Amino acid sequence: MPYAPVSYVDPVFRPPSEANSLILQVTNGCSWNKCTYCDMYTQPQKRFSVKPEEDVIKEIEWFSRNYSGIQRVFLADGDVISLSPRRLLNILNAIREYLPNVTRVASYCSPRNVSNKSDADLKALYDAGLKLVYVGAESGDDFVLKSINKGDTHDSVVDSLNRLADAGIKRSVMIINGAGGTRFSKQHALNSALLANKTQPEFLATLVLNLPHGEDRYQKGYEGQFIRMSQHERFKEVRQFIDALELKSTIFRSDHASNQLVLRGVLNKDKEKLLKQIDTAIEKPQEAHLRAEWIRPF
Repeated sequence: MPYAPVSYVDPVFRPPSEANSLILQVTNGCSWNKCTYCDMYTQPQKRFSVKPEEDVIKEIEWFSRNYSGIQRVFLADGDVISLSPRRLLNILNAIREYLPNVTRVASYCSPRNVSNKSDADLKALYDAGLKLVYVGAESGDDFVLKSINKGDTHDSVVDSLNRLADAGIKRSVMIINGAGGTRFSKQHALNSALLANKTQPEFLATLVLNLPHGEDRYQKGYEGQFIRMSQHERFKEVRQFIDALELKSTIFRSDHASNQLVLRGVLNKDKEKLLKQIDTAIEKPQEAHLRAEWIRPF
């Protein structure tokens, strides 16, 4: 195999479901990078930058010459949708030209970056191949969103998700279990469910709050009011969240490595089954086949 003109700035993150996708690092890091729960892009080398468009195109051309049958592409890092529609369309069009077997291009997507795109822009991105975005909503509660410095509100996230849907782009929405701590758990659960009900995402997932470098930065956003939840309390929060969901046909997953209780189903069809699983974890944890507590390595 000849030398590959492909470069990555480590670490590179992707959703678990993109494990078999070609990863193209179009941007490095995150242009916002202020969320207090997130340590993904805090290393010096992960300061936000944009890879030159011509370099991305050369990488796509190289993959077309050296690999066959590529069907899925994930555009990394965490803030690709911050790019201009023109640049994004050039990259998507190059994928269509040089990798004709690709059926789906996906990326992470911050709701605030959708607000910078017109409806026509979003439809053009879908037509050019952007079929799925992973949206870290994290919470549907305005107080929690402000405290974690997300840079979005309940209404702005709802608007962005619905505009993506109108353009045909599927949405995989993530909520952080435990993001509000014990004190703000109820409003976090109920308003997150309300956000999902208003937007009817195709995919919905929960993962567990993980603060591998300590709570100081997170506590600062809450002005010292954050009380970290126990596993038992998090199960109760997930139950409250799922019980409040009114979804038509959303694939739900709680199987990220951070989740002690693995849940899979289609909502609302499988709501009662999922609630029973959670009740078992709450009342008889020894019978629930729980995973060990997970700490993300750095």
